[in-house]
Amino acid sequence: MANILDSINEPEQIALLSLEDRVFLADQIRERIIGVICKTGGHLASSLGVVELTIALLTIYNPAEDRIIWDVGHQTYPWKLLTGRRELFHTMRQTGGLSGFPRRSESVYDVFGTGHSSTSISAALGFAAARDLAGRNERIVAIIGDGSMTAGMAFEGLNNAGSLDSDITIILNDNEMSISKNVGALSRHLNKLLTDPTYNKFKDGVWKALGKVPSLGERVRIAAHEVSSAIKKTIVTPASIFEEFGVTYFGPIPGHDLAMLTGVLQRVKNISGPVLVHVITKKGKGYRPAEVRPVSHHGISGAAIKSPGITFTKAFSDTLLKVAEKDPTVVAITAAMPDGTGLSTFADRFPDRFFDVGIAEQHAVTFSAGLAFGGMKPVVAIYSSFMQRSYDQVIHDVALQNAPVLFAMDRAGIVGADGPTHHGIFDISMFLAIPGLTLAAPRDCTVLSKLISSTLSDLNEPTGIRYPRGQEPELRFPSPEVLHKGVGQVVRQGKHVLLIAVGTMVSTAMKVADILQGKGIDVLVFDPVWLKPAPVETIKELAFNRLTVTLEEGSITGGFGQFVTSVFSNSNALCLGIPDEFASHGSTSEILTELGLDSTGIADSIESYVRNSSEGS
Repeated sequence: MANILDSINEPEQIALLSLEDRVFLADQIRERIIGVICKTGGHLASSLGVVELTIALLTIYNPAEDRIIWDVGHQTYPWKLLTGRRELFHTMRQTGGLSGFPRRSESVYDVFGTGHSSTSISAALGFAAARDLAGRNERIVAIIGDGSMTAGMAFEGLNNAGSLDSDITIILNDNEMSISKNVGALSRHLNKLLTDPTYNKFKDGVWKALGKVPSLGERVRIAAHEVSSAIKKTIVTPASIFEEFGVTYFGPIPGHDLAMLTGVLQRVKNISGPVLVHVITKKGKGYRPAEVRPVSHHGISGAAIKSPGITFTKAFSDTLLKVAEKDPTVVAITAAMPDGTGLSTFADRFPDRFFDVGIAEQHAVTFSAGLAFGGMKPVVAIYSSFMQRSYDQVIHDVALQNAPVLFAMDRAGIVGADGPTHHGIFDISMFLAIPGLTLAAPRDCTVLSKLISSTLSDLNEPTGIRYPRGQEPELRFPSPEVLHKGVGQVVRQGKHVLLIAVGTMVSTAMKVADILQGKGIDVLVFDPVWLKPAPVETIKELAFNRLTVTLEEGSITGGFGQFVTSVFSNSNALCLGIPDEFASHGSTSEILTELGLDSTGIADSIESYVRNSSEGS
């Protein structure tokens, strides 16, 4: 069989293929994705699940004119392969290569960038409203997963869609699993639709009809033109929750049945008003390990060999479990990420004290405030970048009312290949600005464990702990038995420069100190541990007769460095961190080097700073 994929240079070519060729194309796309991503790493299972859907979309719609908007975007690898980026696919998520998510600057076919969930319907409505105002006629399609549909923003979009009554197609890609198992009333509703006897009768009838097609064989049976008569019987479920929003519902539709899927999309393309097509797919389709273990194959690391060190996530998980064993008031909340945040073990051990609220970070935070005022000790585990979605709730519902809640913010700092939508670089700036909220940054897993234990032993105010993904740094130092708020630790003595390093940057700071020692610059390294309340008086004392440098893996703007320099009467300080820009994707080390935040780059900046200061004195 000819390699059809390598002949596709423009997406318009797909509609010219025969059905049989499109079926073979689906196989070749899966083969290419598996071959590349198992080497480079990336989001495997989700992309394998939408191969037929992507082909069907490009068969029915013209992406040069119509607007196809993907939710989250980690499932767009087939889309990238078929929209002119096949030759660069091997660079996926690498420095200077393709982004792992839709990005407007990367392709005209990526009409809306994304990386967080539940934005597609709202964005699509914006495109539709602009089209209507301008008098154009392009079609607007939003593809959203069943996990993303649990978020409040998706429901806000649905509500607006019904009231606008604008022409828009929403495709609900239902694989019964986002990253972790879906929860909530919507998930139960979708399951009810899937078990509806009318749907199953319809599905069996279609299968029998396909079996009557001669010569194509079992392999192509799932994608034959003869299905057109069965498409006319596509189920419209009046009782669906979506129709209560004023959205016409079609489904459920088998999402790997290319002929049926294409036929249904063709049928609904010209229906007026908002339409939702409910498509059933299998995450990891075509790759047995990903089908069996879709969670572990949601995002894979490729061929990289991992070191055996303990991860911050594991340290958080183990410590929380130990504390909860002794304290029955400790409860854990997550937003559809029990595995990623390390709470799966807690959920198994304390199912009544574990709450997965779905992809609903805003609700998770306010829910935790209610738990706190009800006498519990809530631990809210949410990735740093996803905490951005709940900033108002942190301020209004937690901090303003002094609700004793512990926020465990994993993936703080540069996260690597997932890129700018996932870098956790704004949490310091966000939390420092909120009155009454305390914030800590552990340099290693031992400090993290002590912070969790000590905070939960006397949780009486809103508290955040930020920590990165992956293993702890190789360099580790003894820490005090008790980590009092507002008290830091000197980890290296020196007389010329005070280097205040935040979190895991302490390890980097020690390497910097070694480099500068060889150049005659003696560096004192100080770990503040607590960024708020910061050990201000100690910093003032240490800064006396020393040049001051701050180092953080977070935004310089509004960050810890700017806070520290604000307490001095003079401005003789250098702040090093993430500049006022969105860092790209690539390996974490490559990104930090590019930003000048590796040990060599930092040492060079400090040496230059010291020389300029000496010349100016």
